[in-house]
Amino acid sequence: MRKFQTPEGTYDVLPDRAVERDRLEQTAKKVLERAGYGRIETPTFESTELFARGVGAATDVVQKEMFTFGDEEKSFTLRPEGTAPTVRAYMEHGMHKLPQPVKLWYLSSFFRREKPQAGRFRQFWQIGAEAIGSPDPAVDAELIVLLAELLEAIGARDTKLVIATLGQPDARAAYREELTAYLRANEDQLSPEVVSRIDLNPLRAFDAKHESTQRVMANAPRLIDRLPQEDLDHFAAVQDLLQAADLAYEVDTTLVRGLDYYTRTLFEFQSGALEAAQNTLGGGGRYDGLAEVLGGAPTPGVGWAAGVERMLMASTQPPAIEAPVDLFVAYPPEHRVAAFKLASDARRAGHSARLELAGRSIKGQLKQASRIRPRYVAVFGDEGVQLRDRDGGEDKVVAPETVMHHIRGSL
Repeated sequence: MRKFQTPEGTYDVLPDRAVERDRLEQTAKKVLERAGYGRIETPTFESTELFARGVGAATDVVQKEMFTFGDEEKSFTLRPEGTAPTVRAYMEHGMHKLPQPVKLWYLSSFFRREKPQAGRFRQFWQIGAEAIGSPDPAVDAELIVLLAELLEAIGARDTKLVIATLGQPDARAAYREELTAYLRANEDQLSPEVVSRIDLNPLRAFDAKHESTQRVMANAPRLIDRLPQEDLDHFAAVQDLLQAADLAYEVDTTLVRGLDYYTRTLFEFQSGALEAAQNTLGGGGRYDGLAEVLGGAPTPGVGWAAGVERMLMASTQPPAIEAPVDLFVAYPPEHRVAAFKLASDARRAGHSARLELAGRSIKGQLKQASRIRPRYVAVFGDEGVQLRDRDGGEDKVVAPETVMHHIRGSL
């Protein structure tokens, strides 16, 4: 028989891990929905043009990492990120008519064709939050604080918040020309990869791991020194609000992210408990020009995404424990129908009930019950149902139709 395995860079979520992921989802739901964020889910695949225009044609995501299918007339892509689809949904469904900002969150799978590593997969899951429709720096600060609350709630280890500002496109364009000239003047010391994208995306040079490139970038001009006062005031207001929320942070003038739509505020949370190459738990920023790039009216927005797998890797929470079982029903073959009815009645009444389904002997069934550790074990026999209370109560034989009466008051 041929054996199949999951493709490289993907994985199966087995029941024991699913419990931990469910707990993370419920924590995110509680943190975000009490701040007014509503759940949204967008399609797994979208028009390729949505990401080419929204994420940026010069980014690694679009150039190298997207899973795309179709033909020249109609091309689709498995979503590599969640912000562009969310903004598309905002425009398509007329959410601009709602009170602004519209606050949304999601937990979805995403896909990138990149080299699999610890905490980095070709199919991965992210929790994301987006607030669309307001330029107020308080929106930036609120989203940052909410991600901090989520990471604290799951016990993420050794976290650090890093923030920066990219300013608005006009100011960044002038700086980009200055940085490009600087990189060209030092081209012989840069990695081939950085050289190849100087004209497409020079800011990504700050993210290079190449040692000689890092030495060059240590002396490179900084964007924050070239920004107009309006952008600096916005950044200062975000910092004031973070300080008011008692949230510590570091300003990193070299911080960049791999998507072109960001403007002004940029941030990420890092964990010292993970390897440096995969230590970012989540991050995001403001994207005031994205809706317009996608064909809509100018609409401010800000958001973040955090990797489910990395958050679980960094979490200090103990492994999730499955909910206790209230009732285990054991029976010989001649009592199958009555036993099945009892288990069904117990579940309908809101109890957790397990039924023997493997054809074990009564002895084997009782061993299985010991493994599951239910509160009650009901053993069918010719004399009635032996109801065993594993919590120190009295064992007794009762009629099958009265079992629910005996257990209802004590569960």
